[in-house]
Amino acid sequence: MGWPYRHLLRPLLFKQDSEEIHNQTLSALAWASHRPWICDAVGSFFGSEQLPVELFGLKFPNPVGLAAGMDKQAAAVPMWSALGFGFTELGGVTWHQQPGNPMPRMFRAARDQALINRMGFNNPGAEAMAARLKNWHSQNRWPSHPVGINLGKSKITPLEEAAQDYSNSFRVLWPYADFFVVNVSSPNTPNLRQLQDKTALNEILSALQQVNREQLAQPFAQGRSPKPILVKVAPDLTYEALDEILELVGPRELSGIVATNTTIARPPTRHAQSSRTYAETGGLSGRPLAKRSTEIIRHLYRQTSGKVPIIGVGGIFNADDAWDKITAGASLIQVYSGMVYEGPGIAKNINSGLLKKLENKGISSIAEAVGMHDR
Repeated sequence: MGWPYRHLLRPLLFKQDSEEIHNQTLSALAWASHRPWICDAVGSFFGSEQLPVELFGLKFPNPVGLAAGMDKQAAAVPMWSALGFGFTELGGVTWHQQPGNPMPRMFRAARDQALINRMGFNNPGAEAMAARLKNWHSQNRWPSHPVGINLGKSKITPLEEAAQDYSNSFRVLWPYADFFVVNVSSPNTPNLRQLQDKTALNEILSALQQVNREQLAQPFAQGRSPKPILVKVAPDLTYEALDEILELVGPRELSGIVATNTTIARPPTRHAQSSRTYAETGGLSGRPLAKRSTEIIRHLYRQTSGKVPIIGVGGIFNADDAWDKITAGASLIQVYSGMVYEGPGIAKNINSGLLKKLENKGISSIAEAVGMHDR
Protein backbone atom coordinates (compact mmCIF):
# COMPACT_ATOMS: atom_id res chain seq x y z
CA MET A 1 0.00 0.00 0.00
CA GLY A 2 3.04 2.28 0.06
CA TRP A 3 2.69 3.86 -3.38
CA PRO A 4 -1.12 4.38 -3.24
CA TYR A 5 -0.82 5.87 0.23
CA ARG A 6 2.01 8.25 -0.65
CA HIS A 7 0.59 9.43 -3.96
CA LEU A 8 -3.20 9.21 -3.52
CA LEU A 9 -4.24 9.18 0.12
CA ARG A 10 -1.49 11.19 1.80
CA PRO A 11 -2.01 14.34 -0.31
CA LEU A 12 -5.65 14.38 0.77
CA LEU A 13 -4.81 13.79 4.43
CA PHE A 14 -2.14 16.50 4.41
CA LYS A 15 -4.71 19.11 3.39
CA GLN A 16 -6.09 18.84 6.93
CA ASP A 17 -4.61 19.97 10.25
CA SER A 18 -2.01 17.48 11.45
CA GLU A 19 -3.50 16.83 14.88
CA GLU A 20 -7.05 16.74 13.53
CA ILE A 21 -6.29 13.99 11.03
CA HIS A 22 -4.32 12.13 13.69
CA ASN A 23 -7.35 12.13 15.98
CA GLN A 24 -9.70 11.07 13.19
CA THR A 25 -7.42 8.21 12.22
CA LEU A 26 -7.05 7.06 15.81
CA SER A 27 -10.82 7.16 16.31
CA ALA A 28 -11.29 4.92 13.28
CA LEU A 29 -8.64 2.51 14.53
CA ALA A 30 -10.24 2.48 17.98
CA TRP A 31 -13.62 1.59 16.45
CA ALA A 32 -12.03 -1.20 14.43
CA SER A 33 -10.10 -2.50 17.45
CA HIS A 34 -13.34 -3.53 19.13
CA ARG A 35 -14.26 -5.72 16.16
CA PRO A 36 -12.12 -8.86 15.98
CA TRP A 37 -13.11 -9.63 12.41
CA ILE A 38 -11.74 -6.29 11.24
CA CYS A 39 -8.49 -6.83 13.12
CA ASP A 40 -8.20 -10.28 11.52
CA ALA A 41 -8.77 -8.81 8.07
CA VAL A 42 -6.22 -6.06 8.65
CA GLY A 43 -3.75 -8.63 9.98
CA SER A 44 -4.14 -10.81 6.90
CA PHE A 45 -3.22 -7.82 4.70
CA PHE A 46 -0.62 -6.00 6.82
CA GLY A 47 0.81 -8.86 8.88
CA SER A 48 4.62 -8.87 9.08
CA GLU A 49 7.27 -11.49 8.56
CA GLN A 50 8.35 -13.36 11.69
CA LEU A 51 11.73 -11.95 12.75
CA PRO A 52 11.77 -12.86 16.44
CA VAL A 53 13.82 -10.94 18.98
CA GLU A 54 14.18 -11.79 22.66
CA LEU A 55 15.06 -8.88 24.91
CA PHE A 56 14.80 -8.16 28.64
CA GLY A 57 12.79 -11.32 29.17
CA LEU A 58 10.21 -10.57 26.49
CA LYS A 59 9.58 -12.16 23.10
CA PHE A 60 9.05 -9.77 20.19
CA PRO A 61 7.65 -11.29 16.96
CA ASN A 62 9.64 -8.73 14.97
CA PRO A 63 11.88 -5.74 15.79
CA VAL A 64 9.63 -2.96 14.44
CA GLY A 65 7.64 -1.15 17.11
CA LEU A 66 5.21 1.73 17.30
CA ALA A 67 6.78 4.68 19.12
CA ALA A 68 5.16 6.55 21.97
CA GLY A 69 2.95 9.47 20.99
CA MET A 70 0.82 7.68 18.41
CA ASP A 71 -1.65 6.13 20.89
CA LYS A 72 -1.60 8.13 24.12
CA GLN A 73 -4.96 6.85 25.37
CA ALA A 74 -4.66 3.10 24.66
CA ALA A 75 -7.48 3.61 22.17
CA ALA A 76 -6.42 1.06 19.55
CA VAL A 77 -4.26 -1.45 21.41
CA PRO A 78 -5.27 -4.58 19.39
CA MET A 79 -4.90 -2.85 16.03
CA TRP A 80 -1.16 -2.19 16.25
CA SER A 81 -0.28 -5.88 16.19
CA ALA A 82 -2.74 -6.35 13.30
CA LEU A 83 -0.77 -3.68 11.42
CA GLY A 84 2.33 -5.82 11.73
CA PHE A 85 4.16 -4.16 14.61
CA GLY A 86 6.31 -6.31 16.85
CA PHE A 87 5.56 -4.19 19.92
CA THR A 88 3.74 -1.03 20.98
CA GLU A 89 4.73 1.80 23.29
CA LEU A 90 1.67 3.65 24.57
CA GLY A 91 1.63 7.13 26.07
CA GLY A 92 3.27 9.34 27.25
CA VAL A 93 1.21 9.01 30.38
CA THR A 94 1.37 11.28 33.42
CA TRP A 95 -0.01 10.83 36.92
CA HIS A 96 -2.42 13.74 36.49
CA GLN A 97 -4.76 14.07 33.55
CA GLN A 98 -3.73 17.00 31.40
CA PRO A 99 -4.90 18.62 28.15
CA GLY A 100 -1.42 19.44 26.88
CA ASN A 101 -0.30 22.66 25.28
CA PRO A 102 -2.57 25.06 23.38
CA MET A 103 -3.45 24.25 19.78
CA PRO A 104 -2.15 24.25 17.10
CA ARG A 105 0.69 22.09 18.36
CA MET A 106 1.61 19.69 15.55
CA PHE A 107 3.13 20.76 12.23
CA ARG A 108 4.45 19.13 9.06
CA ALA A 109 7.52 19.97 7.02
CA ALA A 110 6.40 17.66 4.23
CA ARG A 111 9.24 18.49 1.85
CA ASP A 112 11.72 17.25 4.46
CA GLN A 113 9.55 14.36 5.75
CA ALA A 114 9.58 15.91 9.20
CA LEU A 115 7.13 16.73 11.97
CA ILE A 116 7.28 19.22 14.80
CA ASN A 117 5.10 18.78 17.86
CA ARG A 118 4.66 20.56 21.16
CA MET A 119 1.83 18.36 22.43
CA GLY A 120 2.85 18.57 26.08
CA PHE A 121 1.87 15.09 27.27
CA ASN A 122 -1.86 15.43 26.56
CA ASN A 123 -3.32 12.27 28.13
CA PRO A 124 -6.14 10.99 30.36
CA GLY A 125 -3.91 10.33 33.37
CA ALA A 126 -2.43 7.11 34.72
CA GLU A 127 -5.53 5.86 36.53
CA ALA A 128 -7.75 6.29 33.47
CA MET A 129 -5.11 4.60 31.32
CA ALA A 130 -4.95 1.69 33.77
CA ALA A 131 -8.72 1.27 33.53
CA ARG A 132 -8.56 1.17 29.72
CA LEU A 133 -5.75 -1.37 29.71
CA LYS A 134 -7.60 -3.51 32.23
CA ASN A 135 -10.63 -3.40 29.93
CA TRP A 136 -8.61 -4.62 26.93
CA HIS A 137 -7.30 -7.47 29.07
CA SER A 138 -10.77 -8.41 30.33
CA GLN A 139 -12.17 -8.47 26.79
CA ASN A 140 -9.38 -10.85 25.71
CA ARG A 141 -8.34 -8.23 23.16
CA TRP A 142 -4.75 -7.94 24.39
CA PRO A 143 -2.21 -8.24 21.56
CA SER A 144 0.24 -11.11 21.29
CA HIS A 145 3.20 -8.75 21.18
CA PRO A 146 4.76 -6.84 24.11
CA VAL A 147 3.15 -3.58 25.15
CA GLY A 148 5.11 -0.83 26.87
CA ILE A 149 4.10 2.43 28.51
CA ASN A 150 5.95 5.72 28.25
CA LEU A 151 5.89 7.57 31.60
CA GLY A 152 6.12 11.35 31.76
CA LYS A 153 6.00 13.94 34.53
CA SER A 154 2.81 15.90 35.15
CA LYS A 155 3.21 19.55 34.23
CA ILE A 156 1.83 20.72 37.61
CA THR A 157 4.29 18.60 39.57
CA PRO A 158 7.43 20.45 40.72
CA LEU A 159 10.75 18.96 39.62
CA GLU A 160 11.65 18.11 43.22
CA GLU A 161 8.54 15.87 43.40
CA ALA A 162 9.12 14.17 40.05
CA ALA A 163 10.14 10.81 41.54
CA GLN A 164 6.84 10.52 43.37
CA ASP A 165 4.90 11.54 40.26
CA TYR A 166 6.56 8.87 38.11
CA SER A 167 6.23 6.18 40.78
CA ASN A 168 2.50 6.91 41.27
CA SER A 169 1.92 6.26 37.57
CA PHE A 170 4.16 3.19 37.55
CA ARG A 171 2.32 1.68 40.53
CA VAL A 172 -1.18 1.84 39.02
CA LEU A 173 -0.05 0.77 35.54
CA TRP A 174 2.32 -1.98 36.68
CA PRO A 175 -0.11 -4.93 36.30
CA TYR A 176 -1.16 -4.06 32.76
CA ALA A 177 1.98 -3.59 30.65
CA ASP A 178 5.11 -5.55 29.79
CA PHE A 179 7.75 -2.80 30.04
CA PHE A 180 8.05 0.88 30.92
CA VAL A 181 10.01 3.79 29.46
CA VAL A 182 10.95 6.77 31.64
CA ASN A 183 10.56 9.88 29.52
CA VAL A 184 12.75 12.67 30.88
CA SER A 185 13.65 13.95 27.42
CA SER A 186 10.52 15.52 25.92
CA PRO A 187 11.19 19.18 25.07
CA ASN A 188 7.51 20.08 25.52
CA THR A 189 7.13 20.07 29.32
CA PRO A 190 8.93 23.00 30.98
CA ASN A 191 12.27 21.99 32.52
CA LEU A 192 11.60 18.26 32.06
CA ARG A 193 14.98 17.67 30.44
CA GLN A 194 16.66 18.76 33.66
CA LEU A 195 15.62 15.33 34.96
CA GLN A 196 18.20 13.76 32.63
CA ASP A 197 20.76 15.00 35.16
CA LYS A 198 22.32 11.96 36.80
CA THR A 199 21.28 12.87 40.35
CA ALA A 200 17.65 13.61 39.44
CA LEU A 201 17.33 10.56 37.22
CA ASN A 202 18.87 8.35 39.90
CA GLU A 203 16.17 9.45 42.34
CA ILE A 204 13.41 8.64 39.85
CA LEU A 205 14.80 5.23 38.97
CA SER A 206 15.34 4.37 42.63
CA ALA A 207 11.68 5.16 43.34
CA LEU A 208 10.50 3.04 40.41
CA GLN A 209 12.57 0.04 41.42
CA GLN A 210 11.12 0.32 44.91
CA VAL A 211 7.66 0.06 43.33
CA ASN A 212 8.87 -2.97 41.37
CA ARG A 213 9.80 -4.66 44.65
CA GLU A 214 6.52 -3.68 46.30
CA GLN A 215 4.45 -5.03 43.43
CA LEU A 216 6.30 -8.33 43.31
CA ALA A 217 5.40 -8.83 46.96
CA GLN A 218 1.66 -8.67 46.14
CA PRO A 219 -0.30 -11.96 45.87
CA PHE A 220 -1.38 -11.23 42.27
CA ALA A 221 2.27 -10.99 41.20
CA GLN A 222 3.35 -14.47 42.24
CA GLY A 223 5.65 -15.96 39.62
CA ARG A 224 6.15 -12.64 37.84
CA SER A 225 9.39 -10.79 37.21
CA PRO A 226 10.24 -7.12 37.76
CA LYS A 227 8.94 -4.92 34.98
CA PRO A 228 11.76 -3.85 32.65
CA ILE A 229 12.50 -0.13 32.97
CA LEU A 230 14.18 1.82 30.17
CA VAL A 231 15.14 5.49 29.85
CA LYS A 232 14.43 7.59 26.75
CA VAL A 233 17.19 10.09 26.01
CA ALA A 234 17.30 13.30 24.01
CA PRO A 235 19.38 13.58 20.83
CA ASP A 236 20.59 16.96 22.05
CA LEU A 237 22.60 15.53 24.97
CA THR A 238 26.38 15.57 24.86
CA TYR A 239 28.19 12.25 24.86
CA GLU A 240 29.42 13.08 28.37
CA ALA A 241 25.84 13.47 29.60
CA LEU A 242 24.87 10.19 27.95
CA ASP A 243 27.78 8.46 29.66
CA GLU A 244 26.53 9.72 33.03
CA ILE A 245 23.14 8.17 32.35
CA LEU A 246 24.85 4.90 31.46
CA GLU A 247 26.50 4.92 34.89
CA LEU A 248 23.02 4.28 36.35
CA VAL A 249 22.39 1.12 34.32
CA GLY A 250 23.92 -1.26 36.85
CA PRO A 251 22.98 0.43 40.15
CA ARG A 252 19.38 1.02 39.06
CA GLU A 253 18.97 -2.20 37.07
CA LEU A 254 18.01 -0.44 33.86
CA SER A 255 16.88 -2.82 31.14
CA GLY A 256 17.81 -0.55 28.25
CA ILE A 257 17.90 2.85 26.57
CA VAL A 258 15.49 4.32 24.00
CA ALA A 259 17.44 6.54 21.61
CA THR A 260 16.17 9.06 20.81
CA ASN A 261 13.37 11.50 21.56
CA THR A 262 12.66 14.50 19.34
CA THR A 263 15.23 17.28 18.91
CA ILE A 264 15.11 21.02 19.50
CA ALA A 265 17.69 21.48 16.72
CA ARG A 266 16.60 22.49 13.22
CA PRO A 267 18.18 21.53 9.89
CA PRO A 268 19.21 24.22 7.41
CA THR A 269 16.67 24.85 4.68
CA ARG A 270 15.97 27.31 1.87
CA HIS A 271 12.41 26.13 1.45
CA ALA A 272 9.89 28.73 2.63
CA GLN A 273 7.29 26.31 3.99
CA SER A 274 9.92 24.31 5.86
CA SER A 275 11.36 27.52 7.30
CA ARG A 276 7.96 28.51 8.65
CA THR A 277 7.47 25.09 10.19
CA TYR A 278 10.94 25.05 11.74
CA ALA A 279 10.21 28.40 13.37
CA GLU A 280 7.57 26.66 15.50
CA THR A 281 8.51 25.70 19.05
CA GLY A 282 8.60 21.96 19.78
CA GLY A 283 10.40 18.72 19.11
CA LEU A 284 11.45 17.76 15.59
CA SER A 285 11.05 14.17 14.40
CA GLY A 286 11.34 12.44 11.05
CA ARG A 287 13.98 12.29 8.35
CA PRO A 288 16.22 15.16 9.62
CA LEU A 289 16.64 13.35 12.96
CA ALA A 290 17.92 10.10 11.42
CA LYS A 291 21.65 10.81 11.38
CA ARG A 292 21.87 12.18 14.91
CA SER A 293 19.82 9.40 16.46
CA THR A 294 22.02 6.81 14.75
CA GLU A 295 25.13 8.56 16.09
CA ILE A 296 23.68 8.40 19.61
CA ILE A 297 22.89 4.69 19.19
CA ARG A 298 26.40 3.96 17.97
CA HIS A 299 27.93 5.81 20.91
CA LEU A 300 25.75 4.02 23.48
CA TYR A 301 26.52 0.66 21.91
CA ARG A 302 30.27 1.28 21.92
CA GLN A 303 30.32 2.64 25.45
CA THR A 304 28.53 -0.43 26.80
CA SER A 305 30.22 -2.97 24.52
CA GLY A 306 26.75 -3.93 23.33
CA LYS A 307 25.67 -5.12 26.78
CA VAL A 308 22.82 -2.63 27.24
CA PRO A 309 19.86 -3.14 24.89
CA ILE A 310 18.97 -0.11 22.76
CA ILE A 311 15.67 0.71 21.07
CA GLY A 312 16.43 2.95 18.10
CA VAL A 313 13.98 5.62 16.99
CA GLY A 314 14.31 8.68 14.80
CA GLY A 315 13.89 9.05 11.04
CA ILE A 316 13.03 5.44 10.17
CA PHE A 317 11.00 5.21 6.96
CA ASN A 318 12.15 1.97 5.34
CA ALA A 319 14.30 -1.14 5.78
CA ASP A 320 17.51 0.74 4.92
CA ASP A 321 16.86 3.21 7.73
CA ALA A 322 16.05 0.39 10.14
CA TRP A 323 19.18 -1.50 9.10
CA ASP A 324 21.32 1.57 9.81
CA LYS A 325 19.96 1.70 13.35
CA ILE A 326 20.32 -2.05 13.95
CA THR A 327 23.86 -2.31 12.63
CA ALA A 328 24.78 0.75 14.72
CA GLY A 329 23.63 -1.11 17.84
CA ALA A 330 19.84 -1.08 18.17
CA SER A 331 18.19 -4.40 19.00
CA LEU A 332 14.70 -3.02 18.27
CA ILE A 333 13.48 0.03 16.36
CA GLN A 334 10.39 2.24 16.48
CA VAL A 335 8.53 4.41 13.99
CA TYR A 336 6.26 7.43 14.35
CA SER A 337 6.82 10.04 11.65
CA GLY A 338 7.59 7.23 9.22
CA MET A 339 4.08 5.91 9.62
CA VAL A 340 2.63 9.36 8.94
CA TYR A 341 4.61 9.64 5.70
CA GLU A 342 4.68 6.00 4.56
CA GLY A 343 1.28 4.76 5.71
CA PRO A 344 -0.10 1.68 7.50
CA GLY A 345 2.05 -0.82 5.63
CA ILE A 346 5.32 0.50 7.04
CA ALA A 347 5.94 -2.30 9.57
CA LYS A 348 5.30 -5.02 6.99
CA ASN A 349 7.53 -3.31 4.43
CA ILE A 350 10.39 -2.77 6.87
CA ASN A 351 10.29 -6.35 8.12
CA SER A 352 10.21 -7.73 4.59
CA GLY A 353 13.22 -5.62 3.72
CA LEU A 354 15.08 -6.66 6.86
CA LEU A 355 14.50 -10.32 6.07
CA LYS A 356 16.07 -9.83 2.65
CA LYS A 357 19.06 -8.08 4.19
CA LEU A 358 19.60 -10.96 6.61
CA GLU A 359 19.44 -13.42 3.72
CA ASN A 360 21.91 -11.36 1.68
CA LYS A 361 24.32 -11.24 4.62
CA GLY A 362 23.97 -14.95 5.29
CA ILE A 363 22.76 -14.47 8.86
CA SER A 364 19.63 -15.85 10.43
CA SER A 365 18.54 -13.36 13.10
CA ILE A 366 18.31 -9.67 13.91
CA ALA A 367 20.46 -10.29 16.99
CA GLU A 368 23.41 -11.23 14.75
CA ALA A 369 23.14 -7.91 12.92
CA VAL A 370 23.05 -5.69 16.03
CA GLY A 371 26.20 -3.56 16.08
CA MET A 372 27.55 -5.23 12.93
CA HIS A 373 29.19 -1.99 11.78
CA ASP A 374 31.45 -2.11 14.84
CA ARG A 375 32.61 -5.67 14.31
